[in-house]
Amino acid sequence: MAQSPPPSDVPTLEPSRLRVLMACSEAHPLVKTGGLADVASSLPIALRQLGHDARLVMPAYPKAMRQVREPKPLCTLALPGCRAQIGIVEGRHPDHDLPVYLVDAPEHFTREGNPYTDLTGRDWGDNAERFMLFCRAIVELAQGLPALGWRPDVLHCNDWQTGLAPALMHGLPEHPARIFTIHNLAYQGLFDRATFDRLNLPPSLWSLAGIEFHQRMSFIKGGIIFSDRVNTVSPTYAEEVRTPRFGCGLDGLLRQIGNRFSGILNGIDYQVWDPASDPLILQTYDAERFEMKAENKLDVQREFGLPRSEDAFVLGYIGRLVEQKGVDLILAILPELLRDPRVQLLVVASGDRKTEQALVKIAEENPRQIGVFIGYDEVRAHRIEAGCDAFLMPSRFEPCGLNQIYSLRYGTPPIVHRTGGLADTVTPATPERLGNGTATGFLFDEPKPESLLHAVRQAMHLYREHPQGWRRLATTGMSLDLSWEASANQYLQLYADAIAERQSQAATALA
Repeated sequence: MAQSPPPSDVPTLEPSRLRVLMACSEAHPLVKTGGLADVASSLPIALRQLGHDARLVMPAYPKAMRQVREPKPLCTLALPGCRAQIGIVEGRHPDHDLPVYLVDAPEHFTREGNPYTDLTGRDWGDNAERFMLFCRAIVELAQGLPALGWRPDVLHCNDWQTGLAPALMHGLPEHPARIFTIHNLAYQGLFDRATFDRLNLPPSLWSLAGIEFHQRMSFIKGGIIFSDRVNTVSPTYAEEVRTPRFGCGLDGLLRQIGNRFSGILNGIDYQVWDPASDPLILQTYDAERFEMKAENKLDVQREFGLPRSEDAFVLGYIGRLVEQKGVDLILAILPELLRDPRVQLLVVASGDRKTEQALVKIAEENPRQIGVFIGYDEVRAHRIEAGCDAFLMPSRFEPCGLNQIYSLRYGTPPIVHRTGGLADTVTPATPERLGNGTATGFLFDEPKPESLLHAVRQAMHLYREHPQGWRRLATTGMSLDLSWEASANQYLQLYADAIAERQSQAATALA
């Protein structure tokens, strides 16, 4: 018997030309607070390089509006619960041929600085309303606006800020396959029942089978429940979040959805992060010219006001100052580390104000050994990766992590806690692995100061006593292929699975 054609309201999969709408609350370089922004631009760019039609939608923050190329108003939307009409601005990514749609809602997004917090570091009081509006706009674009002349086969949502978009599509006769990626399960978009009522959401969503979570509403649960496929950003983290220790209360749900949930390791964009061609560093180098890395060490020491010395063992840290990242472990070992005058630490970070102040204070007390920049600076980030000898990443948990992958590429062996994506990307410097040339960094098992200190001392010993072994360790990391192409191909398979699921559901509904 001949098979019936798929229903007309279901997008058919064309392997040679898949249409993907990537929805995210930030994207580099338009707006960036962390690794989420790198993924949001790098993945659709990689998909386009593989021949697919990927596009990005994000809020029209002032910084994004200033940077997007060739911006032009596309259309306006009248969204439920919003007094003003919402504009859609079409443009191009600043550095690539990636179409970008900006959701222009000045009352919600025209705020300088952080997309999520005010100048004091506190969450914006109307974040639920802001990202609900963003989710409603995502749904409109995903259904195919006439002004776009384009309709995606796949809607790919990322983190809690987009989590209600799949939920709002539930029950619609026409919608694309839905993918939801969890970049960090600890941030869930939790709000009280009064907020749920104020947002005029369908009452049916307030249930255990919906977005209710311990008498609160959960944006991220909406993405998990109502998407065809759910993934997180490393295989190890996918296993970890199915346990009570790392599951943040959602481990039972993630176990329940079974093979709808998986882990795909993030990649990095080697056009941006490559010491052989990086325009932001003083001296380019590669594994064959590893000795030229030393010029960047002297340059970054100068930039941070430290004595220029090739003999110093220079550690770097770039990241947010939150408990997850284990910065308190670094602070705890500094008094012991700084007993050695040949140890230096360079930091580019922001977050918890007390931790910021503690770092600034210890830098002032040790001006020849510690350099600190509070905030995020892309140029300094590249120069730390290129100029430091080793990179500290003692995260208590780490869904994927990108800085350790940058460090590997730049021949700056990472010192990491064995968790999540850190465990998936760094091969420990055991005697056996050092001997067979597979080691790429240093791992410790317990997020405790003494464990981190032991790993740092192990790194210092190899660096000082076995320089050829250190070079082999560093250049082994540089030779790894952790580009986006492999990850993008895994996402394409995930999209194919989600489309097949969507088609199956639609066929069942019509039967």
